[in-house]
Amino acid sequence: MTDLSRLVDDPAAWAPIHKLAGTLDKALPGIFAADYAECLDAARRRLRETMGSFTEEQGG
Repeated sequence: MTDLSRLVDDPAAWAPIHKLAGTLDKALPGIFAADYAECLDAARRRLRETMGSFTEEQGG
């Protein structure tokens, strides 16, 4: 990370950006995993199942 105090003196203003950067640092390596395609397909199936039950509950 660069020295952000040159831009804004208040460290609290940068806290959300640091949190997001940390989250991305943890999550991005997953896309390079050998089983990423399978994990993505499984997540899509779970989303479809969840959204299917949601639309049924909404009458759609």
